[in-house]
Amino acid sequence: MNTYSQLVGKTYFIRTFGCQMNLHDSERVSGLLDQCGCNVVGTINEADIVVFMTCCVRENADTRLYGQATSVISAAKPPSGKRVLAIGGCIAQRDGARLREHVPNVDVVFGTSALASVPELLCEAFDRSGSAPLVCTDEANKGFSTDLPTHRDTSYHAWVPIMTGCNNFCTYCIVPHVRGRERSRTMDSVLAECDHLVAQGVREICLLGQNVNSYGRDNYGSPRFDELLRAVGATGIERLRFTSSNPKDLSDDVIAAMAETPAVMPHLHLAVQSGSTRVLKAMNRSYTREQYIDLVGRLRAAMPELALSTDIIVGFPGETGSEFEETFSLVEEVGFSSAYTFIYSKREGTPAAKMVDDTPREVIQERFERLAALVARLAYDANQKDVGSLVEVLVEGASKRDEHVMVGHSKKNQTVHFDLPDGYVKDQLIGRMVDVSVEVGRTWYLRGKAVGDPR
Repeated sequence: MNTYSQLVGKTYFIRTFGCQMNLHDSERVSGLLDQCGCNVVGTINEADIVVFMTCCVRENADTRLYGQATSVISAAKPPSGKRVLAIGGCIAQRDGARLREHVPNVDVVFGTSALASVPELLCEAFDRSGSAPLVCTDEANKGFSTDLPTHRDTSYHAWVPIMTGCNNFCTYCIVPHVRGRERSRTMDSVLAECDHLVAQGVREICLLGQNVNSYGRDNYGSPRFDELLRAVGATGIERLRFTSSNPKDLSDDVIAAMAETPAVMPHLHLAVQSGSTRVLKAMNRSYTREQYIDLVGRLRAAMPELALSTDIIVGFPGETGSEFEETFSLVEEVGFSSAYTFIYSKREGTPAAKMVDDTPREVIQERFERLAALVARLAYDANQKDVGSLVEVLVEGASKRDEHVMVGHSKKNQTVHFDLPDGYVKDQLIGRMVDVSVEVGRTWYLRGKAVGDPR
């Protein structure tokens, strides 16, 4: 690879918005910059290169980007005397050169499949002054970002994309328009990466895709996610997770693979979006309320300890009061351990953006607050079930509020706090497994004491 001499010694800062796929893409951009001789720093003021990796799923993501990106203008003078602002990800793919209408100081715009072009674009930006931003949003012949070097924030956890894009075209969602159609990596390439990560000491892998359940359909003619789960589980990885999972494609074969593969963690994020069959049809979700509830029953029959989380949209165009109550009752019936609840956000270019809705904003807000309160109560109830038990925690670091309190996640993906054991310093525990005797269950976390030796 070209060393890109203009970048040697430059400092860089990356801020990521949105989903896990964006986090993975940021790791690849960071890896590329490291390979070019750049040095990562912790603040914008220290950086010659500022990169924003963006999300456009909801409107507030655009607003946050525009505010933070334009604030770079007033940041202190960079070490090299010139700062280059680069914007990548979904907003960059969607807007291209038009992004300058909202961010007049942007120098480089790169799309979701153009990560490999970043060093070349940055070099050109440092070599010139003014003019329009350099833009690369071409998806053709770009390969997978997994072919690029990476700079992971942790040594014990890794994101492993198994596919990119989405074929579902939910009427509210912009993702297929900015991430393209589904493309699966070969099973051999995924397994080779996982083998390499295990050899490096990674203890938890999360497989990524917009709809992992359809993995392999484009390569093999039919989905093979169940086979992939079993094969990755056989690499020796201790913890295996995956996201996102569309209910319409979650087969009994996948459920069996989850139940029969010890490395697969007893937690599943299964977005429902609405509890109304009519609204689900308007969303183009391709399943009914009854089918979702039946699927949950089959999952829990196979894995009784399974914790379920979900996504829910409140105020989708045309949603009536009775249809919202259907969502409310489904959430109660399923008993989610956590849920991400959102008020519908119109995304231009999607079919839902053209749907008329005359529901007053205050009515939607009241529904949202009721649902959020229910989700919080269910989360609290779910955590009470683990009080008095021993949970295995993968330790991630110290609490931001108290460096003597360690934080990690349980197998069911619960946040767990525990006091730093006597005789240890915090860095000795990061990336290790610790058994925690749970003493208190709060709404969003468990609290307890470490038992036995870390491993």
